Amino acid sequence: MEDVLTYLEEVLGIRITPVPMGKSALGQLPVYINESYELYNVNIFNRDVVFAAPKSEVGFRVLQTDKQVLQIRSRLNKTVVLVLKNIQAFNRNRLVQKGVNFIVASKQLYLPDLLIDLRENYHRQDVNQRAKGLLPSAQLLLIFRILSSHSSWNIEEHSFKDIAEKFGYTPMTISNAIENLKNHGLLDVIGEKEKFIRFRFDKKVLWDKAKDSNLLTNPILKTVFVDEVPRDLELLISDASALPVFTDLNPSSQQYYAIDKDQFYELQKNNGLVNANPYEGKYALEVWKYKPLSMVSESTAVDPLSLYLSFENNSDERIEMALDQILSKYLW
Repeated sequence: MEDVLTYLEEVLGIRITPVPMGKSALGQLPVYINESYELYNVNIFNRDVVFAAPKSEVGFRVLQTDKQVLQIRSRLNKTVVLVLKNIQAFNRNRLVQKGVNFIVASKQLYLPDLLIDLRENYHRQDVNQRAKGLLPSAQLLLIFRILSSHSSWNIEEHSFKDIAEKFGYTPMTISNAIENLKNHGLLDVIGEKEKFIRFRFDKKVLWDKAKDSNLLTNPILKTVFVDEVPRDLELLISDASALPVFTDLNPSSQQYYAIDKDQFYELQKNNGLVNANPYEGKYALEVWKYKPLSMVSESTAVDPLSLYLSFENNSDERIEMALDQILSKYLW
């Protein structure tokens, strides 16, 4: 199970704590289900889910497994995710065809009930990079420090608790992020009762060291199209909608907004997305691995360095020139 938890943290930027299912819930299931699976209660993006890990994968059969997963779901009235150590590619394809939620560590994360589909041919290289790179929350802190000249809030003058409150994270998440940055030699921790951070380098060197060590990653988890912008949320523009804020490019016809993954999955859970789909819509919502921030005074756009990272692998010459403008303006 630990390899699955590590995989989820790498691709989704979240740490999940599985809790073995209690006797009362297990009592609602047939005996053969309890004998065949290890069952855990987990919470993914504020949604209660059951992890079902087969005790043995010898003789794995898709039809039988599909029926068993449906039975667990109907008895417990929860989304069920099949957790597998290994599975042949053709069986993975059959599970996808049947719409079964499943995870195979380091290979595929297919959760149609949560609108998540990450396959090995999509992220294999990226996962290897992120395994040794920065946590999403750590990347956010690093970018905030680099762009701190555009903010009156000096991150080095505030305690861990203050930083957690500033960015809307739990103290544990911020502690892990700081430890991650420390392990990569980017900052030091000082103080005993109240702890503070001191970055080791100026903004240009920080960026160069993180880039040269392949520590930084695209902040976008996925893009979902909708016909209406979610109400009561002040979303920042992103992607091609944000480039004109920092460069000479003209606005795109498609309107893009960045949304924090927790906000997105809460909206999804409460049916707050209008005609959500992965293909087309009036508005594009980019679901971010960390909380989108605006670092430029009076700007309605995401910060320029995260924007840069979201376009880094784009081969359009106009985009490349725009990215050079961003670096020239905000790193020198």
